[in-house]
Amino acid sequence: MLDPESTAVEGLITMSVPVVHDVIIIGGGVVGVTLARTLSRFELDVVLLERDAEVGFGVSKANSGIIHSGIHADPDTVKGRLEWPGNVGWLRLRDDLGFGLAQVGELLVALAEDELATVEALHAQGRRKGVPGLEPYRQDQVRRAQPNLTREVIAGLWAPTAGVVNPYEAVLLIADNAARNGVQVVTSEPVVGIDPPVVDEPDAPIRVRTPGRTWHGRYVVNAAGLYADEIAAMAGVASFTIHGRKGEEYLLDKRLAGLVTSIIFPCPTETSKGTLVTPTYDGTIMVGPTAEATDDKDDTTTTPEGAAQVFAAARRLVPGISPRDVIAEFAGVRAVAHTEDFIIGPTDRPGFVNAAGIQSPGLTAAPAIAELLLDVLSDEGLALHEKDAWQPRSEHPVRFAQLSTEEQAELAVREPRYAQLVCRCELVTEAEILDAIDRGARTLDGLKFRTRIGMGRCQGGFCTWHCMQLLAERQQVDLPAVTKRGAGSWLVCERDDAGARPTAALGG
Repeated sequence: MLDPESTAVEGLITMSVPVVHDVIIIGGGVVGVTLARTLSRFELDVVLLERDAEVGFGVSKANSGIIHSGIHADPDTVKGRLEWPGNVGWLRLRDDLGFGLAQVGELLVALAEDELATVEALHAQGRRKGVPGLEPYRQDQVRRAQPNLTREVIAGLWAPTAGVVNPYEAVLLIADNAARNGVQVVTSEPVVGIDPPVVDEPDAPIRVRTPGRTWHGRYVVNAAGLYADEIAAMAGVASFTIHGRKGEEYLLDKRLAGLVTSIIFPCPTETSKGTLVTPTYDGTIMVGPTAEATDDKDDTTTTPEGAAQVFAAARRLVPGISPRDVIAEFAGVRAVAHTEDFIIGPTDRPGFVNAAGIQSPGLTAAPAIAELLLDVLSDEGLALHEKDAWQPRSEHPVRFAQLSTEEQAELAVREPRYAQLVCRCELVTEAEILDAIDRGARTLDGLKFRTRIGMGRCQGGFCTWHCMQLLAERQQVDLPAVTKRGAGSWLVCERDDAGARPTAALGG
Protein backbone atom coordinates (compact mmCIF):
# COMPACT_ATOMS: atom_id res chain seq x y z
CA MET A 1 0.00 0.00 0.00
CA LEU A 2 1.09 3.60 -0.52
CA ASP A 3 2.64 5.58 2.28
CA PRO A 4 -0.32 7.63 3.64
CA GLU A 5 -0.02 11.23 4.72
CA SER A 6 -2.01 12.64 7.62
CA THR A 7 -3.83 15.96 7.47
CA ALA A 8 -5.48 17.86 10.34
CA VAL A 9 -8.97 19.14 9.43
CA GLU A 10 -11.09 20.82 12.16
CA GLY A 11 -9.43 18.77 14.89
CA LEU A 12 -9.77 15.46 13.03
CA ILE A 13 -6.95 13.42 11.54
CA THR A 14 -7.67 12.31 8.00
CA MET A 15 -5.54 10.04 5.84
CA SER A 16 -4.75 11.01 2.25
CA VAL A 17 -2.98 9.00 -0.38
CA PRO A 18 -0.10 10.98 -1.89
CA VAL A 19 0.19 11.69 -5.59
CA VAL A 20 2.58 9.21 -7.19
CA HIS A 21 4.35 10.68 -10.20
CA ASP A 22 5.42 8.40 -13.01
CA VAL A 23 8.87 10.02 -13.21
CA ILE A 24 10.71 12.44 -10.94
CA ILE A 25 13.71 14.14 -12.56
CA ILE A 26 16.27 15.56 -10.13
CA GLY A 27 18.14 18.41 -11.79
CA GLY A 28 17.07 21.18 -14.18
CA GLY A 29 20.19 21.44 -16.32
CA VAL A 30 20.30 20.69 -20.03
CA VAL A 31 20.04 16.92 -19.48
CA GLY A 32 17.12 17.19 -17.04
CA VAL A 33 15.03 19.59 -19.12
CA THR A 34 15.70 17.78 -22.39
CA LEU A 35 14.61 14.51 -20.78
CA ALA A 36 11.53 16.28 -19.37
CA ARG A 37 10.54 17.48 -22.84
CA THR A 38 11.17 14.02 -24.31
CA LEU A 39 8.94 12.42 -21.66
CA SER A 40 6.27 15.07 -22.27
CA ARG A 41 5.51 13.30 -25.57
CA PHE A 42 3.85 10.52 -23.59
CA GLU A 43 0.86 10.11 -21.28
CA LEU A 44 2.93 10.45 -18.12
CA ASP A 45 2.91 12.44 -14.87
CA VAL A 46 6.38 13.96 -14.78
CA VAL A 47 7.87 16.39 -12.26
CA LEU A 48 11.28 18.05 -12.45
CA LEU A 49 12.92 19.28 -9.22
CA GLU A 50 15.60 21.97 -9.45
CA ARG A 51 17.46 23.35 -6.43
CA ASP A 52 18.14 26.79 -7.94
CA ALA A 53 15.70 29.64 -8.49
CA GLU A 54 15.50 28.85 -12.22
CA VAL A 55 16.49 25.99 -14.49
CA GLY A 56 19.88 26.08 -16.16
CA PHE A 57 21.57 28.01 -13.35
CA GLY A 58 24.19 25.31 -12.69
CA VAL A 59 26.69 23.77 -15.09
CA SER A 60 24.48 24.49 -18.11
CA LYS A 61 24.79 28.27 -17.97
CA ALA A 62 28.59 28.37 -17.70
CA ASN A 63 30.06 26.53 -20.64
CA SER A 64 31.46 27.28 -24.07
CA GLY A 65 28.08 26.97 -25.80
CA ILE A 66 29.55 24.68 -28.46
CA ILE A 67 27.68 21.95 -30.27
CA HIS A 68 30.61 19.69 -31.11
CA SER A 69 31.02 18.40 -34.65
CA GLY A 70 31.19 14.77 -33.52
CA ILE A 71 34.91 14.09 -34.01
CA HIS A 72 36.24 14.57 -30.49
CA ALA A 73 34.99 11.86 -28.12
CA ASP A 74 36.24 8.28 -28.39
CA PRO A 75 33.51 6.22 -30.12
CA ASP A 76 34.20 3.33 -27.73
CA THR A 77 32.91 5.44 -24.81
CA VAL A 78 29.33 6.33 -23.93
CA LYS A 79 29.97 10.01 -24.55
CA GLY A 80 31.59 9.17 -27.88
CA ARG A 81 28.57 7.15 -29.02
CA LEU A 82 26.18 9.98 -28.12
CA GLU A 83 28.17 12.96 -29.43
CA TRP A 84 27.16 12.83 -33.11
CA PRO A 85 23.48 11.86 -32.63
CA GLY A 86 23.29 14.67 -30.06
CA ASN A 87 24.57 17.14 -32.64
CA VAL A 88 21.78 16.10 -35.02
CA GLY A 89 19.23 16.29 -32.21
CA TRP A 90 20.11 19.93 -31.52
CA LEU A 91 19.13 20.93 -35.04
CA ARG A 92 15.68 19.41 -34.53
CA LEU A 93 15.32 21.23 -31.21
CA ARG A 94 16.33 24.54 -32.81
CA ASP A 95 13.78 24.06 -35.60
CA ASP A 96 11.05 23.35 -33.03
CA LEU A 97 11.85 26.03 -30.46
CA GLY A 98 13.72 28.75 -32.35
CA PHE A 99 16.64 29.43 -30.00
CA GLY A 100 19.92 30.78 -31.32
CA LEU A 101 22.07 28.07 -32.92
CA ALA A 102 24.37 28.49 -35.90
CA GLN A 103 26.47 25.85 -37.65
CA VAL A 104 29.66 27.88 -37.97
CA GLY A 105 31.89 24.81 -38.24
CA GLU A 106 35.16 24.14 -36.48
CA LEU A 107 38.76 24.21 -37.60
CA LEU A 108 41.15 21.97 -35.67
CA VAL A 109 44.70 23.19 -36.22
CA ALA A 110 48.15 21.70 -35.85
CA LEU A 111 51.00 24.03 -34.90
CA ALA A 112 53.79 21.45 -34.97
CA GLU A 113 54.72 18.29 -36.86
CA ASP A 114 54.11 16.08 -33.84
CA GLU A 115 50.44 17.20 -33.78
CA LEU A 116 49.68 15.93 -37.26
CA ALA A 117 49.08 12.41 -35.97
CA THR A 118 46.38 13.77 -33.62
CA VAL A 119 44.65 15.56 -36.48
CA GLU A 120 44.67 12.37 -38.53
CA ALA A 121 43.37 10.31 -35.60
CA LEU A 122 40.44 12.69 -35.00
CA HIS A 123 39.67 12.65 -38.72
CA ALA A 124 39.53 8.85 -38.64
CA GLN A 125 37.41 8.97 -35.47
CA GLY A 126 34.91 11.29 -37.14
CA ARG A 127 34.68 9.09 -40.23
CA ARG A 128 34.07 6.06 -38.03
CA LYS A 129 31.07 7.85 -36.48
CA GLY A 130 29.72 8.92 -39.86
CA VAL A 131 30.30 12.66 -39.37
CA PRO A 132 29.84 14.26 -42.81
CA GLY A 133 31.87 16.95 -44.54
CA LEU A 134 35.24 16.40 -42.85
CA GLU A 135 38.12 17.82 -44.90
CA PRO A 136 41.86 17.92 -44.18
CA TYR A 137 43.27 21.41 -44.81
CA ARG A 138 46.74 22.26 -45.99
CA GLN A 139 48.49 25.31 -44.57
CA ASP A 140 47.35 27.55 -47.44
CA GLN A 141 43.73 26.41 -47.05
CA VAL A 142 43.79 27.23 -43.33
CA ARG A 143 45.12 30.70 -44.07
CA ARG A 144 42.48 31.39 -46.70
CA ALA A 145 39.70 30.20 -44.39
CA GLN A 146 40.90 32.05 -41.30
CA PRO A 147 43.43 34.75 -42.23
CA ASN A 148 43.81 36.01 -38.66
CA LEU A 149 45.26 32.74 -37.35
CA THR A 150 48.91 32.48 -36.44
CA ARG A 151 51.38 31.82 -39.25
CA GLU A 152 52.62 28.85 -37.23
CA VAL A 153 49.66 26.73 -38.34
CA ILE A 154 50.89 23.92 -40.61
CA ALA A 155 47.66 21.99 -41.20
CA GLY A 156 44.08 21.62 -40.08
CA LEU A 157 40.87 19.62 -40.14
CA TRP A 158 37.63 21.30 -41.18
CA ALA A 159 34.40 20.00 -39.62
CA PRO A 160 31.33 21.92 -40.86
CA THR A 161 28.87 20.25 -38.48
CA ALA A 162 30.04 22.14 -35.36
CA GLY A 163 27.83 24.92 -34.06
CA VAL A 164 27.42 27.57 -31.41
CA VAL A 165 24.32 27.91 -29.24
CA ASN A 166 23.02 30.11 -26.44
CA PRO A 167 22.96 27.32 -23.82
CA TYR A 168 20.96 29.21 -21.20
CA GLU A 169 18.35 30.39 -23.74
CA ALA A 170 18.05 26.83 -25.08
CA VAL A 171 17.60 25.30 -21.61
CA LEU A 172 14.92 27.83 -20.69
CA LEU A 173 12.96 27.32 -23.91
CA ILE A 174 13.20 23.53 -23.70
CA ALA A 175 11.93 23.65 -20.11
CA ASP A 176 9.15 26.03 -21.14
CA ASN A 177 8.02 23.64 -23.88
CA ALA A 178 8.11 20.71 -21.46
CA ALA A 179 5.92 22.66 -19.03
CA ARG A 180 3.48 23.60 -21.79
CA ASN A 181 3.19 19.87 -22.50
CA GLY A 182 2.31 19.02 -18.92
CA VAL A 183 5.60 18.59 -17.04
CA GLN A 184 5.59 20.14 -13.58
CA VAL A 185 8.80 22.17 -13.25
CA VAL A 186 9.51 23.08 -9.61
CA THR A 187 12.41 25.42 -8.84
CA SER A 188 14.01 26.38 -5.50
CA GLU A 189 13.35 22.76 -4.48
CA PRO A 190 16.62 21.10 -3.38
CA VAL A 191 16.55 17.37 -2.67
CA VAL A 192 17.64 16.74 0.91
CA GLY A 193 16.97 13.03 1.20
CA ILE A 194 15.68 9.87 -0.46
CA ASP A 195 13.98 7.34 1.80
CA PRO A 196 15.28 3.75 1.78
CA PRO A 197 13.15 1.10 0.05
CA VAL A 198 10.21 -0.37 1.94
CA VAL A 199 11.37 -3.94 2.60
CA ASP A 200 7.98 -5.65 2.39
CA GLU A 201 6.67 -3.41 -0.44
CA PRO A 202 8.93 -3.85 -3.50
CA ASP A 203 6.51 -1.88 -5.69
CA ALA A 204 6.27 1.09 -3.32
CA PRO A 205 7.19 4.44 -4.93
CA ILE A 206 10.54 6.09 -4.26
CA ARG A 207 10.14 8.89 -1.70
CA VAL A 208 12.20 11.98 -2.49
CA ARG A 209 12.39 14.59 0.25
CA THR A 210 12.75 18.34 -0.21
CA PRO A 211 12.40 20.96 2.55
CA GLY A 212 8.86 20.63 3.86
CA ARG A 213 7.64 18.11 1.31
CA THR A 214 7.90 14.49 0.15
CA TRP A 215 7.56 13.59 -3.52
CA HIS A 216 6.58 10.06 -4.57
CA GLY A 217 7.75 8.62 -7.88
CA ARG A 218 7.59 5.27 -9.61
CA TYR A 219 10.87 6.17 -11.32
CA VAL A 220 13.53 8.70 -10.38
CA VAL A 221 16.19 10.00 -12.77
CA ASN A 222 19.30 11.44 -11.17
CA ALA A 223 20.44 14.31 -13.43
CA ALA A 224 21.90 16.39 -10.60
CA GLY A 225 25.14 17.39 -12.31
CA LEU A 226 27.93 18.13 -9.85
CA TYR A 227 25.88 16.59 -7.04
CA ALA A 228 24.78 13.41 -8.80
CA ASP A 229 27.07 11.30 -6.61
CA GLU A 230 25.46 12.76 -3.48
CA ILE A 231 21.95 12.08 -4.82
CA ALA A 232 22.95 8.50 -5.68
CA ALA A 233 24.31 8.08 -2.14
CA MET A 234 20.97 9.29 -0.74
CA ALA A 235 19.29 6.54 -2.78
CA GLY A 236 21.70 3.94 -1.42
CA VAL A 237 23.50 3.32 -4.73
CA ALA A 238 26.78 5.19 -4.24
CA SER A 239 28.75 3.47 -7.00
CA PHE A 240 30.63 6.48 -8.39
CA THR A 241 32.15 9.82 -7.44
CA ILE A 242 32.00 13.22 -9.10
CA HIS A 243 34.83 15.73 -8.95
CA GLY A 244 34.92 19.25 -10.30
CA ARG A 245 36.95 20.55 -13.22
CA LYS A 246 36.82 24.32 -13.44
CA GLY A 247 36.93 26.20 -16.72
CA GLU A 248 37.40 29.95 -16.98
CA GLU A 249 35.99 31.78 -20.03
CA TYR A 250 36.51 35.35 -21.25
CA LEU A 251 34.17 37.32 -23.52
CA LEU A 252 35.62 39.97 -25.82
CA ASP A 253 34.11 43.16 -27.18
CA LYS A 254 31.81 42.90 -30.19
CA ARG A 255 34.13 45.13 -32.18
CA LEU A 256 36.18 41.98 -32.73
CA ALA A 257 33.30 40.22 -34.51
CA GLY A 258 34.69 38.48 -37.58
CA LEU A 259 38.18 38.02 -36.18
CA VAL A 260 37.44 34.33 -36.58
CA THR A 261 34.32 32.98 -38.25
CA SER A 262 34.51 29.37 -37.04
CA ILE A 263 35.41 27.68 -33.77
CA ILE A 264 39.19 27.33 -33.58
CA PHE A 265 40.42 24.21 -31.78
CA PRO A 266 44.02 23.42 -30.89
CA CYS A 267 45.07 19.79 -30.74
CA PRO A 268 43.59 18.34 -27.51
CA THR A 269 45.36 17.07 -24.40
CA GLU A 270 44.45 14.06 -22.25
CA THR A 271 42.22 16.15 -19.93
CA SER A 272 41.00 18.97 -22.16
CA LYS A 273 40.14 19.98 -25.69
CA GLY A 274 42.35 22.98 -25.01
CA THR A 275 41.74 26.71 -25.11
CA LEU A 276 39.35 27.56 -27.93
CA VAL A 277 38.60 30.76 -29.80
CA THR A 278 34.86 30.79 -30.40
CA PRO A 279 32.61 33.21 -32.32
CA THR A 280 29.46 33.12 -30.17
CA TYR A 281 25.99 33.14 -31.66
CA ASP A 282 25.48 36.78 -30.60
CA GLY A 283 28.65 38.13 -32.17
CA THR A 284 31.18 38.28 -29.37
CA ILE A 285 34.41 36.30 -29.38
CA MET A 286 34.95 33.96 -26.42
CA VAL A 287 38.26 32.45 -25.35
CA GLY A 288 38.75 29.58 -22.94
CA PRO A 289 38.31 27.40 -21.04
CA THR A 290 40.90 26.34 -18.54
CA ALA A 291 40.67 22.83 -17.08
CA GLU A 292 41.63 22.86 -13.42
CA ALA A 293 40.68 20.16 -10.91
CA THR A 294 38.83 21.57 -7.90
CA ASP A 295 37.40 20.13 -4.71
CA ASP A 296 34.97 23.04 -4.45
CA LYS A 297 32.00 22.29 -6.69
CA ASP A 298 30.69 25.85 -6.23
CA ASP A 299 33.95 27.61 -7.11
CA THR A 300 33.04 29.80 -10.07
CA THR A 301 35.68 32.48 -9.48
CA THR A 302 38.00 33.65 -12.21
CA THR A 303 41.65 34.22 -11.40
CA PRO A 304 44.64 36.20 -12.72
CA GLU A 305 46.42 32.89 -13.25
CA GLY A 306 43.50 31.50 -15.26
CA ALA A 307 43.31 34.65 -17.39
CA ALA A 308 47.04 34.54 -18.10
CA GLN A 309 46.78 30.87 -19.12
CA VAL A 310 43.77 31.46 -21.38
CA PHE A 311 45.20 34.46 -23.19
CA ALA A 312 48.62 32.92 -23.67
CA ALA A 313 46.98 29.93 -25.35
CA ALA A 314 44.44 32.00 -27.30
CA ARG A 315 47.09 34.38 -28.65
CA ARG A 316 49.14 31.41 -29.79
CA LEU A 317 46.22 30.62 -32.10
CA VAL A 318 45.05 34.18 -32.89
CA PRO A 319 47.77 36.77 -32.18
CA GLY A 320 45.36 39.70 -32.51
CA ILE A 321 43.49 38.75 -29.33
CA SER A 322 44.14 40.97 -26.31
CA PRO A 323 42.96 40.84 -22.69
CA ARG A 324 42.25 44.58 -23.01
CA ASP A 325 39.14 43.64 -25.01
CA VAL A 326 37.53 41.61 -22.21
CA ILE A 327 34.00 42.78 -21.35
CA ALA A 328 33.01 39.84 -19.13
CA GLU A 329 34.51 36.75 -17.56
CA PHE A 330 33.00 33.72 -15.86
CA ALA A 331 33.82 30.21 -14.77
CA GLY A 332 31.92 26.95 -14.71
CA VAL A 333 32.65 23.68 -12.95
CA ARG A 334 32.20 20.53 -15.01
CA ALA A 335 30.88 17.33 -13.41
CA VAL A 336 33.54 14.70 -14.05
CA ALA A 337 32.97 11.10 -12.98
CA HIS A 338 35.87 8.98 -11.77
CA THR A 339 35.44 6.96 -14.99
CA GLU A 340 35.91 10.08 -17.18
CA ASP A 341 32.78 8.91 -19.03
CA PHE A 342 29.04 9.42 -18.81
CA ILE A 343 27.27 7.17 -16.29
CA ILE A 344 23.83 6.47 -17.74
CA GLY A 345 21.59 3.58 -16.81
CA PRO A 346 19.68 1.68 -14.14
CA THR A 347 21.04 0.97 -10.67
CA ASP A 348 20.72 -1.71 -8.02
CA ARG A 349 17.73 0.19 -6.68
CA PRO A 350 14.66 -0.57 -8.82
CA GLY A 351 13.29 2.56 -10.45
CA PHE A 352 16.36 4.71 -9.75
CA VAL A 353 18.27 5.70 -12.91
CA ASN A 354 21.50 7.68 -13.21
CA ALA A 355 22.44 10.33 -15.76
CA ALA A 356 25.72 11.38 -14.16
CA GLY A 357 29.23 12.49 -15.05
CA ILE A 358 27.91 14.56 -17.94
CA GLN A 359 31.02 16.53 -18.80
CA SER A 360 32.02 17.66 -22.30
CA PRO A 361 30.50 16.89 -24.76
CA GLY A 362 27.48 16.78 -22.45
CA LEU A 363 25.77 19.83 -23.92
CA THR A 364 26.14 18.39 -27.41
CA ALA A 365 25.00 14.93 -26.36
CA ALA A 366 21.94 16.06 -24.34
CA PRO A 367 19.25 15.20 -26.95
CA ALA A 368 20.79 11.75 -27.45
CA ILE A 369 21.12 11.26 -23.68
CA ALA A 370 17.39 11.96 -23.33
CA GLU A 371 16.55 9.33 -25.94
CA LEU A 372 18.87 6.80 -24.26
CA LEU A 373 17.22 7.48 -20.89
CA LEU A 374 13.83 6.98 -22.51
CA ASP A 375 14.98 3.52 -23.63
CA VAL A 376 16.35 2.77 -20.15
CA LEU A 377 13.07 3.74 -18.47
CA SER A 378 11.10 1.70 -20.97
CA ASP A 379 13.32 -1.33 -20.32
CA GLU A 380 12.75 -0.82 -16.59
CA GLY A 381 9.00 -1.06 -17.09
CA LEU A 382 7.76 2.49 -17.77
CA ALA A 383 4.81 2.27 -20.17
CA LEU A 384 5.07 4.80 -23.00
CA HIS A 385 1.85 5.83 -24.76
CA GLU A 386 2.27 8.80 -27.07
CA LYS A 387 -0.01 11.82 -26.67
CA ASP A 388 -2.28 12.80 -29.49
CA ALA A 389 -1.96 16.49 -28.63
CA TRP A 390 1.79 16.85 -27.97
CA GLN A 391 3.03 20.26 -29.10
CA PRO A 392 6.69 20.16 -30.17
CA ARG A 393 6.76 23.82 -31.13
CA SER A 394 6.48 26.90 -28.95
CA GLU A 395 6.17 30.52 -29.96
CA HIS A 396 9.61 32.05 -29.73
CA PRO A 397 9.95 35.34 -27.83
CA VAL A 398 10.45 38.46 -29.92
CA ARG A 399 14.09 39.50 -30.33
CA PHE A 400 13.82 43.20 -31.16
CA ALA A 401 17.54 43.53 -31.98
CA GLN A 402 17.24 40.87 -34.70
CA LEU A 403 14.40 42.59 -36.55
CA SER A 404 14.79 44.91 -39.53
CA THR A 405 14.32 48.63 -38.98
CA GLU A 406 10.93 48.44 -40.69
CA GLU A 407 9.81 45.54 -38.49
CA GLN A 408 10.98 47.37 -35.36
CA ALA A 409 9.03 50.49 -36.30
CA GLU A 410 5.89 48.52 -37.07
CA LEU A 411 6.13 46.61 -33.77
CA ALA A 412 6.70 49.80 -31.76
CA VAL A 413 3.57 51.38 -33.25
CA ARG A 414 1.51 48.29 -32.50
CA GLU A 415 2.87 47.89 -28.96
CA PRO A 416 4.43 51.09 -27.47
CA ARG A 417 6.50 49.15 -24.92
CA TYR A 418 8.69 47.99 -27.83
CA ALA A 419 9.63 51.66 -28.25
CA GLN A 420 10.98 51.77 -24.67
CA LEU A 421 14.63 50.69 -24.80
CA VAL A 422 15.87 49.15 -21.54
CA CYS A 423 19.26 47.73 -22.56
CA ARG A 424 21.18 49.95 -24.96
CA CYS A 425 24.07 47.55 -25.61
CA GLU A 426 21.88 44.63 -26.72
CA LEU A 427 18.79 46.62 -27.85
CA VAL A 428 16.37 44.97 -25.44
CA THR A 429 12.98 46.63 -24.97
CA GLU A 430 10.59 46.87 -22.05
CA ALA A 431 8.10 44.63 -23.85
CA GLU A 432 10.71 41.85 -24.07
CA ILE A 433 11.50 42.19 -20.36
CA LEU A 434 7.84 41.88 -19.38
CA ASP A 435 7.33 38.92 -21.69
CA ALA A 436 10.32 37.16 -20.09
CA ILE A 437 8.88 37.73 -16.62
CA ASP A 438 5.54 36.35 -17.76
CA ARG A 439 7.38 33.29 -19.12
CA GLY A 440 8.94 32.58 -15.73
CA ALA A 441 11.91 34.88 -15.09
CA ARG A 442 12.11 35.44 -11.33
CA THR A 443 15.63 36.84 -10.97
CA LEU A 444 17.93 39.31 -12.67
CA ASP A 445 19.98 36.45 -14.12
CA GLY A 446 16.74 34.85 -15.32
CA LEU A 447 16.02 38.01 -17.30
CA LYS A 448 19.60 38.16 -18.52
CA PHE A 449 19.57 34.64 -19.89
CA ARG A 450 16.19 35.08 -21.57
CA THR A 451 16.76 38.49 -23.15
CA ARG A 452 20.54 39.30 -23.03
CA ILE A 453 20.08 42.36 -20.83
CA GLY A 454 23.37 43.17 -19.13
CA MET A 455 25.48 41.14 -21.58
CA GLY A 456 26.85 44.06 -23.58
CA ARG A 457 29.81 46.36 -23.15
CA CYS A 458 28.48 48.16 -20.05
CA GLN A 459 27.60 44.83 -18.34
CA GLY A 460 24.31 46.09 -16.92
CA GLY A 461 25.46 49.53 -15.85
CA PHE A 462 22.59 51.16 -17.75
CA CYS A 463 19.75 48.63 -17.50
CA THR A 464 20.03 46.83 -14.14
CA TRP A 465 17.96 49.24 -12.06
CA HIS A 466 15.12 49.44 -14.59
CA CYS A 467 15.02 45.64 -14.88
CA MET A 468 14.82 45.27 -11.12
CA GLN A 469 11.93 47.72 -11.00
CA LEU A 470 10.06 45.80 -13.69
CA LEU A 471 10.66 42.49 -11.86
CA ALA A 472 9.36 43.97 -8.61
CA GLU A 473 6.30 45.55 -10.21
CA ARG A 474 5.33 42.55 -12.30
CA GLN A 475 5.74 40.09 -9.40
CA GLN A 476 4.19 42.52 -6.89
CA VAL A 477 7.11 42.30 -4.48
CA ASP A 478 9.27 44.90 -2.77
CA LEU A 479 12.48 45.82 -4.57
CA PRO A 480 14.78 44.15 -1.98
CA ALA A 481 13.03 40.85 -2.75
CA VAL A 482 14.50 40.91 -6.26
CA THR A 483 17.73 38.89 -6.36
CA LYS A 484 20.47 38.22 -8.86
CA ARG A 485 20.05 34.43 -8.97
CA GLY A 486 17.88 33.42 -5.99
CA ALA A 487 18.31 33.07 -2.24
CA GLY A 488 21.53 34.57 -0.92
CA SER A 489 22.23 36.81 -3.93
CA TRP A 490 20.61 40.05 -2.77
CA LEU A 491 21.10 43.24 -4.81
CA VAL A 492 19.60 46.06 -2.75
CA CYS A 493 18.76 46.54 0.91
CA GLU A 494 16.17 48.63 2.72
CA ARG A 495 17.07 52.20 3.70
CA ASP A 496 17.82 52.93 7.33
CA ASP A 497 15.26 55.06 9.13
CA ALA A 498 17.64 58.02 8.85
CA GLY A 499 18.74 57.14 5.35
CA ALA A 500 22.23 56.28 6.58
CA ARG A 501 22.45 53.08 4.58
CA PRO A 502 22.63 53.23 0.76
CA THR A 503 19.55 52.65 -1.35
CA ALA A 504 21.43 50.24 -3.62
CA ALA A 505 24.12 48.10 -2.08
CA LEU A 506 25.44 45.70 -4.66
CA GLY A 507 26.21 42.20 -3.42
CA GLY A 508 26.34 38.46 -4.10
